[in-house]
Amino acid sequence: MQNPFPLNQPRAAAQTVAQRGFTLIELMVVLVIIGMLAALIVPNVLERADEARVTAARTDVNNLMQAVKLYRLDNQRYPSAEQGLQSLVAKPTVGNIPPNWKPYLEKLPNDPWGKAYQYVNPGVKGEIDVFSFGADGLAGGAGKDADIGSWQ
Repeated sequence: MQNPFPLNQPRAAAQTVAQRGFTLIELMVVLVIIGMLAALIVPNVLERADEARVTAARTDVNNLMQAVKLYRLDNQRYPSAEQGLQSLVAKPTVGNIPPNWKPYLEKLPNDPWGKAYQYVNPGVKGEIDVFSFGADGLAGGAGKDADIGSWQ
């Protein structure tokens, strides 16, 4: 077997073996290209996450509204504002105690931003309102900060 690095090898052949790595400029070009791709892709991915949270909140609001409507069918009235959405999980102990109460949800969800859903009876935009304040947690707003409610 022949030695891949003979000592009496000419200088030009030894240089070609040593030059097999990448230069700093080549590495910098690759990093710039990766950075440009990330700058184009990351904002689109972040917008999708916000859209997904809004869609999840709308789904939760619809599910809560269905549970509140079932409560009304069984008890001839919606839960009072004092009883709130908690009356869908545990039998109310304040106000008008429902005669035919049963559990309507296993647990009360929080909105995708970690805050409790709001319940208003009588509602401002309907007979009752169930809503989330959105990403900012404040009434009103636009875009991802807009309120997401049962009236939409």
